[in-house]
Amino acid sequence: MRKLLSPTFTSGKIKIMFKLICKCADNFANFLANDSGNIGKTYDMKNVLSRYANDVVATCAFGISVDSFKHPNNDFLLLAKEAANFTSNPIKLLVNKNFPLLGRLLGLKIFSSKMKSFFKEIIADTVKTRDEQKIIRPDMIHLMMEKRDNDHGLTMDIDEMTAQAFVFLVAGFDSTSSAMCFLTHEVGINFDVQNKLRAEIDDILAQTNGKPTYEAISQMEYLDAVINETLRLYPLGGFLDRICVKEFELPPATPDGKPITLKPGDSIWFPHYALHRDPKYYSQPDKFDPDRFLNGEVDNSVYMPFGIGPRMCIANRFALIKLKIMLFYLLWRCDLEPDTKTSIPMVLSKKSFLMNPEGGFWLKLRARKSEAAIPFLSNESVCED
Repeated sequence: MRKLLSPTFTSGKIKIMFKLICKCADNFANFLANDSGNIGKTYDMKNVLSRYANDVVATCAFGISVDSFKHPNNDFLLLAKEAANFTSNPIKLLVNKNFPLLGRLLGLKIFSSKMKSFFKEIIADTVKTRDEQKIIRPDMIHLMMEKRDNDHGLTMDIDEMTAQAFVFLVAGFDSTSSAMCFLTHEVGINFDVQNKLRAEIDDILAQTNGKPTYEAISQMEYLDAVINETLRLYPLGGFLDRICVKEFELPPATPDGKPITLKPGDSIWFPHYALHRDPKYYSQPDKFDPDRFLNGEVDNSVYMPFGIGPRMCIANRFALIKLKIMLFYLLWRCDLEPDTKTSIPMVLSKKSFLMNPEGGFWLKLRARKSEAAIPFLSNESVCED
C-alpha cells in the first residue's frame, strides 16, 4: 500500500494541490488580519491553526470545501478533533495495538461508528459524483481514483480509500497543527527571526507580483531553515519505533557497559527528541537558531523529525509545504508578538504522547501595516498554479 500511495506525495503531485492549500491559507490569514485589526488580539493558536489544518485536509484528502473560520462548529472539524484525540484512552490504544484479537473480543473501539460512517459517506459520495460527472479535481481522492482504475494488484475500493484518507486526517490534523503552533511561537518571540523571514517573504512577493508560486515558496532558504529548526526542537513524538529485521550488535552505551544484540522481531525506540537536543551533535542545542541549517552544521543522520530511511513519513513533503504556505501567508498579513499568556520559556506537558506545552499556545496577532499586505484586500486568489 505504501508503494501504491507514495506517488501521491511526490513534488509533482503536491504542486497540483498547491492552489488548494493557498486558498485555505488565504482564508486563514484574511480572517486573522480582519479579526485582529490594528489594535491586535490574543489568540489560542491551537484553535485557529487546527481550523486551517482541518480545511487543508478536507479539501486535499476528502475533496470537499470546508470554511472552519466562517463555520467553526462544522461537523468535519468536530469529528476531526474527536479523531485526533484517539490517544486520550491509552488502555484502548495499547490493547488494540498489542492484542488486537482481545481488543475485538472486548469491543474496545478507538473510533466511533458515527465517525467511521461520516467519513466513509463523504468518500463514497465524492467518488460516485466524480465517476458519474467525470469531475477531475487536484486532490488525494482523484489520485486514489487513478490508482483504482489501474491494475496494480492491490484493491483500492471505498473502504481502502476511506482508510487512507482517514489516516491522512489523523496525521495531518492534530500533529501538523501542533507543529504550526511551535513554529508560530518561536517566530512570535524571536523578532530578529521574524524580521528576517518577513524580508524574504516581501522579496518573493516582489518577484512574483504578489502571487507566490509553488517554486518560489519551495526555494525560500530562510523559511526552510526556520521550519527545520522548529522541528529539531519540537519533533512531535518523543520517539520513533522500528522493528528489527536483521540481527545487529549495538556498541556499549557507556565505557564500562556491554554491547547489546538486537534480534529480528525486537521493537526498537529511537528517542529523536533527545538526539535533536544532544550537545554532541548540536551546539547550544536548546537555542532556537535557524542559521545552523544554513551553515552546514547539521548532520542529517541525527535529524529525523519525520523518521529516517525507507519508512520515513510518507507525507513529509506535504506537511512541509503546508507549514511553509501557512507561515508565508500569516507573516504577509500579520505581525506576531508574545502576550502575557505566552509561555516563555515553554514548559512541555507530561500528559500526552505528543508534545504540547503546559498552558497552551498563546500569541498576540495584529494586522500588518505595509504595502505588501495590500493584495489581500482583493477577493481574487493570491497564488499561482
